[in-house]
Amino acid sequence: MRRLALIVAVLLAGAAAAAIATAAGQGGAGGAYKVRAIFDDASFAVPGEQVRIAGAPVGAIASLDVCTANSTRCTPDTMNKAAVTLAIDDSRFTPFHADATCAIRPQSLIGEMYVDCNPGTAGAPSLSRIENGPGAGTYYLPVARTHSPVDFDIQQDIFREPVAQRLAIILNELGTGLAARGSDLNAVIHRADPALGYTDQVLKILAGQNQALAKLASDSATVLTPLAQQRRALADFIVQANTTAVASATRARDISRSIQLLPSFLRQLRPLMVDLGSLADQGTPLASELGTSAAALGREFTELTPFARAARNALIDLGNTAQKSQGPLVATIPLAHRLKALGTQLGPTATQLDKLTASLNQTGAIAQLMAVLFYGTTAANGFDSLGHYVRDELLVSDCTGYTTSPVPGCSARFSRGAAAAADRTAAAATAAVPAAAATAAVPPAARAAVRKAAAAAGASLARTATVPLQQLLDYLIGARR
Repeated sequence: MRRLALIVAVLLAGAAAAAIATAAGQGGAGGAYKVRAIFDDASFAVPGEQVRIAGAPVGAIASLDVCTANSTRCTPDTMNKAAVTLAIDDSRFTPFHADATCAIRPQSLIGEMYVDCNPGTAGAPSLSRIENGPGAGTYYLPVARTHSPVDFDIQQDIFREPVAQRLAIILNELGTGLAARGSDLNAVIHRADPALGYTDQVLKILAGQNQALAKLASDSATVLTPLAQQRRALADFIVQANTTAVASATRARDISRSIQLLPSFLRQLRPLMVDLGSLADQGTPLASELGTSAAALGREFTELTPFARAARNALIDLGNTAQKSQGPLVATIPLAHRLKALGTQLGPTATQLDKLTASLNQTGAIAQLMAVLFYGTTAANGFDSLGHYVRDELLVSDCTGYTTSPVPGCSARFSRGAAAAADRTAAAATAAVPAAAATAAVPPAARAAVRKAAAAAGASLARTATVPLQQLLDYLIGARR
């Protein structure tokens, strides 16, 4: 029973090891990235030798195979080629792309080899995966993307017998053997040395640009001739550029800091540039209209030139006049101060006058007064054969006669109190008139008493007349608040 269990365990372990080996050989999930590269010649390469990318080891040769007509593990396009399976252990260099290349190169003088690969560019598609058949699970790199250089020791063998004789025989028969396969020989040579292929590509590009190169040569002569004439200036420019470079090197840290801050500055500048772009778009019609008006503006400025010449003399005369008038103008400063004081004192009066005129304007008093004058003169005046005459109606009363002194009852006032005061004053004055005849006989003291009494009566009359005058002003311009 124990022996049976041990046999089952050994079988399970063997199956697990086979599964792991199969998964590793197919480049399954979790294993190495495997590339099946087809070479024209893989001599002296053995499994386990390094695979390098940019000089750094990234894997090893997993296996080698030769595809022949009798082989069942190779596709028809790989017949008579060497199939080398490369296991890439470093995932940073995977996957390989369609423009990837691999070349077998010598590692040392004792014949060790390694595979130098370039995984290609990220913009190119990845290598296609072989789903079935030979190399199933690996990624296919065609022979057009591989190179098999001739080893240095093989090159040295051509100087030894019998290799030299055999090479002579090969060269003699090479024309016959490759009479109809020149293109194949060319492809083999290009794959044998990648530099030849790249050189051929460069020559094709140059051949396609031969006219541009000829023009470049002629234009270069045109450009270089002035530079040759100014070689001293060019040499000085180089010296000054060296000085500038040295000065820039001393501020390398500041320049580096400026370059670091440039992206943030550009991000902050972007909204401003957007606004400027919209402003430019909106200003395009205005610029177009200004362009159409440019000719007229040019003519206007051209015509302004004679006016400017004529105005020059006038401005000079004006300057001379201003210089001569400076003294009299300075002498008027005291008068200006007095006028300023007068204006300050007339401020209240002007305010009251403004109120009066505003009230007259609002109530239409001025228009009514003009109407009264117009219609009154029209109605009162007449015209006959002798000329103009005035119609009038005479009212005869005690107040009709002319007198030089107040007559009682003939005073016109706005209030009864004022009229009574005027009457009393008039009566007092009338009583004093008879005594005027005897003025010569009145002593000076009596005359002084009479003057004093008359002055008192006049002051009383003035105080009494102030009330109706204030009432008239309140009626015309409104009561004061």
